[in-house]
Amino acid sequence: MEKNEQKAGTSATVAIIAAAGSYLVSFMGHPIFGLLIALVSVPLGVVGLVMAASPRVGGGLLSLFSIILGIGAIGISILVMIGVIIF
Repeated sequence: MEKNEQKAGTSATVAIIAAAGSYLVSFMGHPIFGLLIALVSVPLGVVGLVMAASPRVGGGLLSLFSIILGIGAIGISILVMIGVIIF
């Protein structure tokens, strides 16, 4: 019997990087780009979560974490946009 090693899904890895990058870009003063990046990270996280159903692909928790971070990043970027408009 062969031992199949799981590999982390590429979309899960890209989704977590995009979610973290969204926070960074928003706090650097570019909330519109942060919102766009966050809007990309959520669907990538969903794709990673669906692909993690395969026994050869891992990264289910990473995808779930990136979805949560992406939703939070959407909220943060909207708050930063409001702050830029007000101040």
